[in-house]
Order: sequence, then C-alpha cells, then structure tokens
Amino acid sequence: MINLDFKKLGGLVPAIAQDNTTNEILMQAFMNKEAWELTLKTGIAHYYSRSRSTLWKKGETSGNIQLVKEIRVDCDEDCVLLKVIQKGEAACHTGKRSCFYRIVKDGQLIVDEKK
Repeated sequence: MINLDFKKLGGLVPAIAQDNTTNEILMQAFMNKEAWELTLKTGIAHYYSRSRSTLWKKGETSGNIQLVKEIRVDCDEDCVLLKVIQKGEAACHTGKRSCFYRIVKDGQLIVDEKK
C-alpha cells in the first residue's frame, strides 16, 4: 500500500495531470485519500474539489475523462503526477485542452489557445 502524506495540506495532495503521449500539462487539482484510492482502483482520475468540498470523477458530467496510464509520486510523497490519456477535447472546465492556456507577457495574461 502506498501511503501518501495527506497531512501537510489538511488532507489533500496536489495532483498534476499530464498527457501520456505529448507530455503537455493538462491541469492541476487536488486529491484526498478517497480520490487517491478511487484513482488507483478504477484507473480513472478522481479529484477533490475544494470549492465544492466534494469528490469528483474527472469527466463525469463533461465526458472528458482521464484514463490513468502511469502515476508518479514525488520524493516527499505529498504530490502526484498522473500520466493520462485525455478522452474528449478538453481537460479544462473552460473547454480548453489544457488549464494552462494563458501566458504572462508584459504584465498581462495572453490567451495562447482557442476553445
């Protein structure tokens, strides 16, 4: 059994989703212990929503699920990297492929990707 350190952030660990083929960073979210265990059990990314205080299966409403192909855990065992196959067009709730679609340039945020 893998024991992640959920104590440092009040029961959560950061989770980064990365495209398994292109290595593009798709999103960053948080997992609680239940989300972690469901991800391991099902092979589908599960996260914990801090704003809604609830567990969520990625793509449950949008259909844009993330199939987990590999999981990496950092040296402190308090952050995970999910290498995923992104099913559907978008990982971001805004409809963009990645949540990281803006670039800081000259003190402003510039959109670098279209929906």
